[in-house]
Amino acid sequence: MDDHASLGAILLAGGRATRVDGAAKHLFDVGGRTLLERAVAAAASAGAQPIVVVGPRPADLRLSHVRWVREDPPFRGPAAGIVAGLAVTALSTAARTDPEWTLVLACDLPDVQSAVTRLMRDIPLLPSDTDGVCLADATSRPQWLIGAYRTSALRRAATALADGGRDASVRALRAGLAIAVVTAPATETADIDTWQDLENARRRYATAEESPIPQDSIHPAPKESP
Repeated sequence: MDDHASLGAILLAGGRATRVDGAAKHLFDVGGRTLLERAVAAAASAGAQPIVVVGPRPADLRLSHVRWVREDPPFRGPAAGIVAGLAVTALSTAARTDPEWTLVLACDLPDVQSAVTRLMRDIPLLPSDTDGVCLADATSRPQWLIGAYRTSALRRAATALADGGRDASVRALRAGLAIAVVTAPATETADIDTWQDLENARRRYATAEESPIPQDSIHPAPKESP
Protein backbone atom coordinates (compact mmCIF):
# COMPACT_ATOMS: atom_id res chain seq x y z
CA MET A 1 0.00 0.00 0.00
CA ASP A 2 1.12 3.56 -0.66
CA ASP A 3 2.97 4.82 2.40
CA HIS A 4 0.76 7.93 2.32
CA ALA A 5 -2.53 6.03 2.13
CA SER A 6 -4.52 5.81 5.34
CA LEU A 7 -6.12 2.62 6.58
CA GLY A 8 -8.89 1.74 8.99
CA ALA A 9 -10.37 -1.60 9.97
CA ILE A 10 -13.80 -3.02 10.74
CA LEU A 11 -13.63 -6.36 12.56
CA LEU A 12 -16.86 -8.36 12.66
CA ALA A 13 -17.32 -10.33 15.89
CA GLY A 14 -21.05 -10.43 16.51
CA GLY A 15 -22.52 -13.45 14.70
CA ARG A 16 -24.81 -16.07 16.21
CA ALA A 17 -22.32 -18.93 15.64
CA THR A 18 -25.10 -21.51 15.51
CA ARG A 19 -22.78 -24.30 14.35
CA VAL A 20 -20.77 -24.02 17.56
CA ASP A 21 -23.83 -23.83 19.80
CA GLY A 22 -23.83 -20.04 19.98
CA ALA A 23 -20.34 -19.82 21.49
CA ALA A 24 -18.38 -16.57 21.17
CA LYS A 25 -16.12 -17.64 18.32
CA HIS A 26 -14.02 -14.49 18.47
CA LEU A 27 -12.90 -15.55 21.97
CA PHE A 28 -11.74 -19.02 20.96
CA ASP A 29 -8.09 -19.52 21.84
CA VAL A 30 -5.91 -20.72 18.98
CA GLY A 31 -2.18 -20.93 19.51
CA GLY A 32 -2.19 -18.90 22.71
CA ARG A 33 -4.34 -15.97 21.65
CA THR A 34 -8.00 -15.44 20.88
CA LEU A 35 -9.23 -15.04 17.34
CA LEU A 36 -10.22 -11.49 18.24
CA GLU A 37 -6.69 -10.74 19.44
CA ARG A 38 -5.33 -12.18 16.21
CA ALA A 39 -7.57 -9.93 14.12
CA VAL A 40 -6.73 -6.81 16.12
CA ALA A 41 -3.01 -7.57 15.98
CA ALA A 42 -3.15 -8.14 12.21
CA ALA A 43 -4.99 -4.89 11.61
CA ALA A 44 -2.60 -3.00 13.91
CA SER A 45 0.44 -4.47 12.17
CA ALA A 46 -0.88 -3.05 8.88
CA GLY A 47 -1.14 0.40 10.47
CA ALA A 48 -4.92 0.49 10.67
CA GLN A 49 -6.34 3.38 12.66
CA PRO A 50 -9.11 3.37 13.71
CA ILE A 51 -9.82 -0.27 14.45
CA VAL A 52 -13.54 -0.77 15.05
CA VAL A 53 -14.80 -4.06 16.48
CA VAL A 54 -18.47 -4.79 15.81
CA GLY A 55 -19.67 -7.17 18.49
CA PRO A 56 -20.03 -7.69 22.24
CA ARG A 57 -17.16 -6.30 24.30
CA PRO A 58 -15.46 -8.95 26.48
CA ALA A 59 -15.62 -8.04 30.15
CA ASP A 60 -12.12 -9.31 30.97
CA LEU A 61 -10.17 -7.99 27.99
CA ARG A 62 -9.31 -4.46 26.99
CA LEU A 63 -7.95 -3.69 23.55
CA SER A 64 -6.20 -0.31 23.45
CA HIS A 65 -6.95 1.98 20.52
CA VAL A 66 -10.01 -0.10 19.59
CA ARG A 67 -13.52 1.30 19.22
CA TRP A 68 -16.52 -0.91 19.96
CA VAL A 69 -19.99 -0.82 18.44
CA ARG A 70 -22.97 -3.15 18.01
CA GLU A 71 -25.40 -3.22 15.13
CA ASP A 72 -28.86 -2.23 16.34
CA PRO A 73 -30.53 -4.59 16.94
CA PRO A 74 -27.79 -7.23 17.24
CA PHE A 75 -27.53 -10.29 15.00
CA ARG A 76 -28.70 -8.55 11.82
CA GLY A 77 -25.86 -9.88 9.71
CA PRO A 78 -22.43 -8.77 8.53
CA ALA A 79 -23.76 -6.09 6.18
CA ALA A 80 -25.45 -4.38 9.13
CA GLY A 81 -22.22 -4.81 11.08
CA ILE A 82 -20.24 -3.04 8.38
CA VAL A 83 -22.77 -0.20 8.32
CA ALA A 84 -22.46 0.12 12.11
CA GLY A 85 -18.67 0.09 11.88
CA LEU A 86 -18.64 2.79 9.23
CA ALA A 87 -20.84 4.97 11.43
CA VAL A 88 -17.99 5.40 13.92
CA THR A 89 -14.99 5.17 11.59
CA ALA A 90 -14.71 8.84 10.65
CA LEU A 91 -15.42 9.98 14.21
CA SER A 92 -12.51 7.87 15.43
CA THR A 93 -9.84 9.71 13.46
CA ALA A 94 -8.11 12.89 14.64
CA ALA A 95 -8.93 14.71 11.40
CA ARG A 96 -12.56 13.51 11.50
CA THR A 97 -12.17 12.19 7.95
CA ASP A 98 -12.39 8.70 6.57
CA PRO A 99 -9.26 6.64 5.99
CA GLU A 100 -8.67 5.96 2.31
CA TRP A 101 -8.95 2.20 2.79
CA THR A 102 -10.86 0.00 5.21
CA LEU A 103 -10.01 -3.59 6.09
CA VAL A 104 -13.13 -5.70 6.61
CA LEU A 105 -12.33 -8.88 8.50
CA ALA A 106 -14.35 -11.62 10.11
CA CYS A 107 -13.05 -12.47 13.59
CA ASP A 108 -12.97 -16.22 13.09
CA LEU A 109 -9.78 -16.47 11.01
CA PRO A 110 -6.79 -18.19 12.62
CA ASP A 111 -4.37 -17.09 9.90
CA VAL A 112 -5.67 -13.55 9.64
CA GLN A 113 -2.14 -12.11 9.81
CA SER A 114 -1.11 -13.79 6.56
CA ALA A 115 -4.40 -12.77 4.94
CA VAL A 116 -3.90 -9.12 5.86
CA THR A 117 -0.29 -9.20 4.67
CA ARG A 118 -1.48 -10.46 1.28
CA LEU A 119 -4.17 -7.79 1.04
CA MET A 120 -1.72 -5.02 1.86
CA ARG A 121 0.68 -6.33 -0.75
CA ASP A 122 -2.03 -6.40 -3.41
CA ILE A 123 -3.54 -2.94 -2.83
CA PRO A 124 -0.80 -1.03 -4.73
CA LEU A 125 -1.37 -3.30 -7.75
CA LEU A 126 -5.05 -2.41 -8.08
CA PRO A 127 -6.24 -0.27 -11.01
CA SER A 128 -7.41 3.16 -9.94
CA ASP A 129 -11.02 2.35 -10.80
CA THR A 130 -11.11 -0.72 -8.54
CA ASP A 131 -13.07 -0.34 -5.32
CA GLY A 132 -11.27 -3.01 -3.35
CA VAL A 133 -9.78 -6.46 -3.14
CA CYS A 134 -10.80 -9.63 -1.33
CA LEU A 135 -9.31 -13.09 -1.04
CA ALA A 136 -10.82 -16.20 -2.58
CA ASP A 137 -10.73 -19.69 -1.14
CA ALA A 138 -9.37 -22.79 -2.84
CA THR A 139 -12.58 -23.13 -4.90
CA SER A 140 -12.16 -19.51 -6.13
CA ARG A 141 -15.17 -18.40 -4.08
CA PRO A 142 -14.72 -14.76 -2.99
CA GLN A 143 -14.52 -14.20 0.74
CA TRP A 144 -15.93 -10.69 1.04
CA LEU A 145 -15.17 -10.57 4.77
CA ILE A 146 -11.45 -10.94 4.11
CA GLY A 147 -10.96 -7.78 2.13
CA ALA A 148 -9.76 -4.21 1.87
CA TYR A 149 -12.03 -1.60 0.31
CA ARG A 150 -11.88 2.05 -0.62
CA THR A 151 -13.76 3.61 2.28
CA SER A 152 -15.62 6.11 0.10
CA ALA A 153 -16.95 3.32 -2.14
CA LEU A 154 -17.84 1.15 0.84
CA ARG A 155 -19.69 4.04 2.46
CA ARG A 156 -21.66 4.75 -0.73
CA ALA A 157 -22.66 1.11 -0.95
CA ALA A 158 -23.66 1.06 2.73
CA THR A 159 -25.75 4.20 2.34
CA ALA A 160 -27.70 2.54 -0.47
CA LEU A 161 -28.86 -0.30 1.79
CA ALA A 162 -32.30 0.05 3.30
CA ASP A 163 -32.85 0.04 7.06
CA GLY A 164 -29.17 0.34 7.95
CA GLY A 165 -28.38 -2.93 6.22
CA ARG A 166 -30.47 -5.00 8.63
CA ASP A 167 -30.76 -8.55 7.32
CA ALA A 168 -29.14 -7.51 4.03
CA SER A 169 -26.58 -9.83 2.48
CA VAL A 170 -22.95 -8.92 1.91
CA ARG A 171 -23.71 -9.69 -1.74
CA ALA A 172 -26.18 -6.79 -1.74
CA LEU A 173 -23.61 -4.50 -0.12
CA ARG A 174 -20.90 -5.18 -2.66
CA ALA A 175 -23.25 -5.44 -5.69
CA GLY A 176 -22.25 -2.08 -7.16
CA LEU A 177 -18.55 -2.29 -6.32
CA ALA A 178 -15.68 -3.28 -8.60
CA ILE A 179 -13.72 -5.70 -6.45
CA ALA A 180 -10.62 -7.65 -7.45
CA VAL A 181 -10.54 -11.23 -6.21
CA VAL A 182 -7.20 -12.86 -5.36
CA THR A 183 -6.91 -16.60 -4.82
CA ALA A 184 -5.07 -17.31 -1.57
CA PRO A 185 -3.74 -20.42 0.17
CA ALA A 186 -6.45 -22.36 1.96
CA THR A 187 -5.03 -21.55 5.39
CA GLU A 188 -5.52 -17.81 4.83
CA THR A 189 -9.24 -18.13 4.15
CA ALA A 190 -10.03 -21.02 6.50
CA ASP A 191 -12.42 -19.87 9.21
CA ILE A 192 -13.73 -21.45 12.40
CA ASP A 193 -17.25 -22.54 11.57
CA THR A 194 -17.54 -25.79 13.51
CA TRP A 195 -16.01 -27.49 16.53
CA GLN A 196 -13.99 -29.63 14.14
CA ASP A 197 -12.60 -26.49 12.49
CA LEU A 198 -11.51 -25.28 15.91
CA GLU A 199 -9.82 -28.57 16.73
CA ASN A 200 -8.02 -28.56 13.38
CA ALA A 201 -6.84 -24.97 13.83
CA ARG A 202 -5.56 -25.63 17.34
CA ARG A 203 -3.67 -28.65 16.11
CA ARG A 204 -2.16 -26.65 13.23
CA TYR A 205 -1.01 -23.80 15.45
CA ALA A 206 0.02 -25.84 18.48
CA THR A 207 3.67 -25.73 17.49
CA ALA A 208 3.63 -22.59 15.36
CA GLU A 209 6.09 -19.89 16.37
CA GLU A 210 4.51 -16.47 16.33
CA SER A 211 5.60 -13.01 17.34
CA PRO A 212 4.12 -11.84 20.64
CA ILE A 213 0.99 -9.72 20.74
CA PRO A 214 1.88 -6.00 20.77
CA GLN A 215 1.54 -4.98 24.39
CA ASP A 216 0.45 -1.45 23.49
CA SER A 217 -2.52 -2.88 21.59
CA ILE A 218 -3.75 -5.72 23.78
CA HIS A 219 -3.68 -6.18 27.52
CA PRO A 220 -5.98 -7.36 30.30
CA ALA A 221 -8.58 -4.95 31.52
CA PRO A 222 -8.20 -3.69 35.09
CA LYS A 223 -10.60 -5.18 37.59
CA GLU A 224 -13.51 -2.98 38.47
CA SER A 225 -14.04 -1.93 42.06
CA PRO A 226 -16.87 -3.71 43.84
